[in-house]
Amino acid sequence: MGLTDDDVREILRIVDESDVEELQIQTEGFSLHVSRGAPIAPSPAPPPAPLASAPAPDAAEPSTPAADEDTVLVPSPMLGTFYRAEAPGASPFVEVGATVGPDSTVCIIEVMKMMNSVAAGVSGTVVEVCAENGELVEYGEPLLRVRVA
Repeated sequence: MGLTDDDVREILRIVDESDVEELQIQTEGFSLHVSRGAPIAPSPAPPPAPLASAPAPDAAEPSTPAADEDTVLVPSPMLGTFYRAEAPGASPFVEVGATVGPDSTVCIIEVMKMMNSVAAGVSGTVVEVCAENGELVEYGEPLLRVRVA
């Protein structure tokens, strides 16, 4: 049984209103670890499903990078702040031209002071970094474009 977004919000509300210092919940396909105090090291997130093609851009929105036949977009699995490296001043996880595999960590998305690693989900070569470091990204927004190997 998976948890819905509302379930997670309710769990976080209950934890916030309690004296619990740490909580870890794991279900099939989902893991939630909440800890108060010092930040914890990011843990690998399950790889997101790659987009086969970019959705048609809405006329009211700025256009997003489109995937061609040989590339796929790596979408943001959640809403949060995009970071290219695990710490300020550290080398980015990937640069344009880097070879990645499905389990390669390509960035971190910070949500409510929790750092979530994002895996490429595909094998190939990074051809574009679509998001800016420290920028808020939406669910499904393109983070990277990868030429499939």
